[in-house]
Amino acid sequence: MERGNLDPNEVNDLERNIRTFLPDIITDLKELVTVPSVAFPGYPPEPVFRMAELTADFLKRYGLSDARLLEIPGGYPAITGEIPAPHGAPTVLLYAHYDVQPARREDGWETDPWTPVIKDGRLYGRGSADNKSGIASIAGTIRALSGRSPVGIRVIIEGEEETASHLHAFVEAHPELFTCDLFIITDMGKMVPGEPVLSTTLRGEVSCVVTVKTLAHAVHSGVFGGPAPDALVALIKMLATLHDGQGDVAITGLSSYPWGGAEFPEPLYRRLSGLPDSVDTIGTGTISSRLWSKPSATIIGIDAPAVRDASNILIPQSRARVSLRIAPGADPKHEVRLLTEHLRANAPWHVQVEISEVHSSNGFICPVGGHGYEAARKVMEAVYRRPVQEAGAGGSIPLLNVLKRAVPSAEFVLWGCEDHEQSRIHGANESVAIGELERMIVTQTLLLQELGKRGIQKR
Repeated sequence: MERGNLDPNEVNDLERNIRTFLPDIITDLKELVTVPSVAFPGYPPEPVFRMAELTADFLKRYGLSDARLLEIPGGYPAITGEIPAPHGAPTVLLYAHYDVQPARREDGWETDPWTPVIKDGRLYGRGSADNKSGIASIAGTIRALSGRSPVGIRVIIEGEEETASHLHAFVEAHPELFTCDLFIITDMGKMVPGEPVLSTTLRGEVSCVVTVKTLAHAVHSGVFGGPAPDALVALIKMLATLHDGQGDVAITGLSSYPWGGAEFPEPLYRRLSGLPDSVDTIGTGTISSRLWSKPSATIIGIDAPAVRDASNILIPQSRARVSLRIAPGADPKHEVRLLTEHLRANAPWHVQVEISEVHSSNGFICPVGGHGYEAARKVMEAVYRRPVQEAGAGGSIPLLNVLKRAVPSAEFVLWGCEDHEQSRIHGANESVAIGELERMIVTQTLLLQELGKRGIQKR
């Protein structure tokens, strides 16, 4: 399947067709954004269930006539539906998720996070990009096919991607429900809008909670301070050893490798991350390597007295959650063992150390070079009218490895409507570019049409 040989008229006709119903897609996406479908423990379940029902209705209206809730034991329902494959045609499974990160206006939002607002060609609101835009792109793709799908279509919309997912165990127990020739994962994106990207790797993540104890109880820092170690000081000394003087992760034996794909320009990285010119980047190697193929360590939580509650005491116990992003392909159990051993080995003064809540998840390396992947590259290049880059992702989607084990012969395409420049997923003022939503609907539709014409040859 050669790149760049799509009929431009076919692309133009499809773009015109999709623009006729794109306002409806945007209206429905805005409705989805109004629902605070936060699936984290402790948040109300009613909005999550309401979001599941709305998603099923949304997909039905756009042509997935059997869209329905799929009960996931122990968790929130997924949404599923299927369009049978024409004789001899491949089957494609399209994935997105409807749950979102928490959001509060006081976290820095310029507008209410649950009230969608369109400004300067972007739709703002929690979940507008991550990942309700994926739901919208799937619905738009099915609508664009006008009931004449050239391939089999399966849809899975998850309800717990942002939290402890119960879908993983369900996939392992029912792999036959996920059988396909190609997975399209719509939960990815680009560095900047209009620059086409296929994601090829994701880092994994391991974490733990480290607790340091030094005293039986708090005591006066003036009366007893000096000989007795403060637990928070000891913990800080341990955490400070996670990086060397250049800012590289200093845990011996962790996996890493040089990045060989698209480069992430440092000026763009600084602008998108909000890093001032006066502050150094940390670590060595290219920005892309540091983001996508080397480990990074972060302290994502720490228990310590707030400044407003400061008191003249020696702190008897302190704890922190340490998160370590690991290179794609690294063994998470091996990497988390190295992390915990490093923390114990660097505990000063023989303080008591407890390590708990150990978590690990694999990264993902996308199989590339297959016919489905090359077809995706070709159609994306035709729609965006420029070469497609291959990029990594610093985040994690643990489900991908579960799907790969369940359907080992299937190919993967990882893309989506998000962009690093302005989408700000998980942060304040999350948004999606309406132009990206349109382009991704066109791209996905063309891919399914191309696969219907040529199929997917088995490797």
